[in-house]
Amino acid sequence: MKILIIEDEQPAVARLTAMLEQTAIPVELVASLGSVVEAVSWLRENPHPDLLLMDIELSDGQSFRIFEQVKINCPVIFCTAYDEYWQEAFEHNSIDYLLKPIRPEKLEAALSKYEHLKQHFSGAVEQLQLWRQQPAGYKKRWLIKRGTDYISIKTSEIAWCYAAHKMTCLVDRNGQRYLLDKSLADLEKGLDPAHFYRLNRKYITSINAIKKLKSVGKGRIQVELVPEAPEEVIVSSEQAAGFKEWMDA
Repeated sequence: MKILIIEDEQPAVARLTAMLEQTAIPVELVASLGSVVEAVSWLRENPHPDLLLMDIELSDGQSFRIFEQVKINCPVIFCTAYDEYWQEAFEHNSIDYLLKPIRPEKLEAALSKYEHLKQHFSGAVEQLQLWRQQPAGYKKRWLIKRGTDYISIKTSEIAWCYAAHKMTCLVDRNGQRYLLDKSLADLEKGLDPAHFYRLNRKYITSINAIKKLKSVGKGRIQVELVPEAPEEVIVSSEQAAGFKEWMDA
């Protein structure tokens, strides 16, 4: 964790530095600056740290002026002797507000808060990136007509689909069946093959709907689905190898 201290009192800088050296959280102090002018210049010319420890009253004015002159994206822990600025502080990237004299356990707790927030939001960003990387063209929802009404079914709710008597039926995870005006081939084009597999000419299934596999001779595989299918679902010997590869991916 790279930390920048913005503090004009050298004893306070020394105390913060000593506490950072003693903390159990690995930190690197990249610099200590004592004024608004210094801070603005440094932040314009250098990569921003992971975290700022910032006093409010500096030698040439309040540190809030820094935010007016340079865009700061990293979080801030304000370290001050004044308790009246806490509301304004939380309008300027603040994740904590520590009153002087700062106790080591308070600083440690603030650093731990930063670590927790970083992990939380990093996970959220990773999920967003994964969502953006999903192959284009695969549907996330299906609009289905029931009588005079329309309902939307999420792809994630589909268990399996089958074709029978020139009709195509979608079955959700709760066993509810919906008639579609699309062919099984049309459905297959809109489903991500990482999660859905065409078992035979009549069935497409989600990986999550497969309960059990059973060898039934001559290289064929019987697939038990959940919810239960109205008939035996068989993967032919010609398709069995590809199906097992998909299951083992």
